[in-house]
Amino acid sequence: MNYDFDRVVERCGTNCEKYDSLKRIFGTEDLVPLWVADMDFETPEFIIDALKRRLDHHILGYSYRPDGFYNAIKGWLKRRWNWDVETSWIQFTPGTVCAVSLAIRAFSSEGDGVVIQTPVYGPFSWVIEGNRRRVECNPLKYESNGRAVIDFEDLEEKLSRSKIFILCNPHNPTGRVYTRNELERIAMLCLKYNIIVIADEIHCDLIQEPYRHIHFASLGDDAARRSITVSSPAKSFNIAGLSTTAVIIPDQKLRQEFHREEESIHIDQGNIFGTIAMEMAYTYGDQWVDSLNDYIKGNIDYVVGFLADKMPDVKCYPPEAMYLMWLDFREWGLEHKELCKFMVEKARLGMSEGRFFGAEGEGFMRINVAAPRVIIERAMTQLYEASLLLKR
Repeated sequence: MNYDFDRVVERCGTNCEKYDSLKRIFGTEDLVPLWVADMDFETPEFIIDALKRRLDHHILGYSYRPDGFYNAIKGWLKRRWNWDVETSWIQFTPGTVCAVSLAIRAFSSEGDGVVIQTPVYGPFSWVIEGNRRRVECNPLKYESNGRAVIDFEDLEEKLSRSKIFILCNPHNPTGRVYTRNELERIAMLCLKYNIIVIADEIHCDLIQEPYRHIHFASLGDDAARRSITVSSPAKSFNIAGLSTTAVIIPDQKLRQEFHREEESIHIDQGNIFGTIAMEMAYTYGDQWVDSLNDYIKGNIDYVVGFLADKMPDVKCYPPEAMYLMWLDFREWGLEHKELCKFMVEKARLGMSEGRFFGAEGEGFMRINVAAPRVIIERAMTQLYEASLLLKR
């Protein structure tokens, strides 16, 4: 089946965070929105059709997650990533950050250290601090070509005084997909210091060739016994609004402790439509995701080529996964607030500003390229034309 990713869909007026919150977030609505990590592509019809069929019943009472829900998750992980998962390992939460917060509460105490690899998704530090734990930052380093890599010496130091490590893989915002060697080094350090690993792997379906995602828990028994894997079709099928996430915990003791935390705030119920959407996505979504990744690759190549040709002072290492690109504007010499102001007032672009991902994001912007090519072309043209004003 052919999917039309070039079709422009009007999203304004739908309570859409990405479009309808522009005025609140950026102070103006006259921007190309490239910030929130959802896609401007329609959710695939095999999901929409299943939701419509359920609506035809007209009673939306309490429900449970059927065998098909669990079988779809297991089948997808085996088919796509060769990871064998048991039904009993699978837990539910409404979202990734919720899962991270529950795991922090279940497996650490107030004052304990939780390691993150900055720059990284901002809400990780928020929930660490919100649960009165201590943020321990392991800043990534950049190679000469802009590729982000792990500072393992610093990572060991931070792990030695912490209880939990949040592994974001693929890494948001840098787009890195960690290699088996990197993951095995992480696993050895976490074993050495008895660290629980919360593996945020929700972008793992959005991998670019020739890279390959490896689930941390699939590395072996030692990794599986200390891991909580967070997985979701929200990013890859554009269903984030249905608030359905799978949390996979192979170890029975950890699973029981996590579930006890869920039950304490009664957050494991879920919703009818999220359950249906996840089952449909992981049952029928292979061709969709393959086609989506091909289209995203075209957008990534376009942005990389555009920058290299017209704006070589803006650096960008092509992401190995995701539809998010991490642009380095540090050569422009602007203060971070000046850079943010420039993007809104001159370029008319609503990007995610780098400091959202920690102090290490200063001078960077994250751009979402999961949109029809014409929108990305417009955005890059506006950026280029605005940049000429800086050189006058």
